[in-house]
Amino acid sequence: MSARIEDAGDRLIILNGNTEKRGALSPELYECILTAMKQAEDPRIRAVILTSEGPFFCAGGNLNVLIERRGMSEEARRGKVDELHDLLRAMRACPVPLIAAVEGGAAGAGLSLALACDMIVAAKDAKFTAAYVKAGLVPDGGLTSAMARLLPRPLAMEMCLMGRPVMATRFAELGAVNRLAGSGKTLEEAMVLADALAAGPRDAQGVIRDLVADAYEASEADQLDAERDAMAAAAGRDEAAEGIAAFLEKRAPAYR
Repeated sequence: MSARIEDAGDRLIILNGNTEKRGALSPELYECILTAMKQAEDPRIRAVILTSEGPFFCAGGNLNVLIERRGMSEEARRGKVDELHDLLRAMRACPVPLIAAVEGGAAGAGLSLALACDMIVAAKDAKFTAAYVKAGLVPDGGLTSAMARLLPRPLAMEMCLMGRPVMATRFAELGAVNRLAGSGKTLEEAMVLADALAAGPRDAQGVIRDLVADAYEASEADQLDAERDAMAAAAGRDEAAEGIAAFLEKRAPAYR
């Protein structure tokens, strides 16, 4: 099985099982991610973790498949890229935080998947590679947009123009990785992050996720309006009533 979803109570774990091809993208992985995004609408779910069953998170697109696409029309090839982009849009619309647990490394569209998540736990020896240029290709999957937001321009250019890998430790220094873990321990550390998220207010977290994501592209005026509307709505919810009461009473909040 090249991909599956594991229901872990208040979180979903998407396991990329395409180990023979270093976690390369597969139709089954697409289907699992899309299914998990729908399942995450259940109020019981507090986080989704994307990881691999093998020693490598995701090597990106299968080059043999890309060779087959040479015989397609350019319009047909655009449609195939749109399938990946629709996947990224579904991840963006997820109502709960997404956590990538990266073992070994993430390359090409695999790096796009990792950076599309809200938080990243990476093995200390993991490598991040924008590998497209080595195959005479260019980035897709929103990679250039994500890198422009997260990384200094010279580093983003070097990664994309030369395809040189960057260690997870460097990404952590730049704030693009939230936690470093020992090899084989990234899922365990991601579960710790999910535990912390599960103790928080689910609705507020979902709104915060949207606000922060939109802030990279919105004007300051539009973002101020968005924050105003979100705050006015949040202040009337039960989560705020419980959170404020717990703060004043010096106790841990008990969100539903």
